[in-house]
Amino acid sequence: MKYVISWVAKPNMGEAEAARSLQVFSKWAPSEKVTFEQFLGRADARGGFAVVNTDDISAVAHDMAIFGTWFEMDVVPVIEVGDLVAVSGE
Repeated sequence: MKYVISWVAKPNMGEAEAARSLQVFSKWAPSEKVTFEQFLGRADARGGFAVVNTDDISAVAHDMAIFGTWFEMDVVPVIEVGDLVAVSGE
């Protein structure tokens, strides 16, 4: 299943917290159960988006828990527009 993950830095995150989040990120590797199709940063540098595929949502939840200290995150299941149109037309 495909998901879009979005994140923004929590309000009032200071320099020390930002530095720590980057330190953790530099050592992090996504689960082998999750395929990243896109990994994007926001142009305003406040967060980003990832488009991932997985059959194991718990692997996504595990990775979100690691970064939840520093970021507000949303994980939304998505479907290709063509598939959505086909389903909607039934």
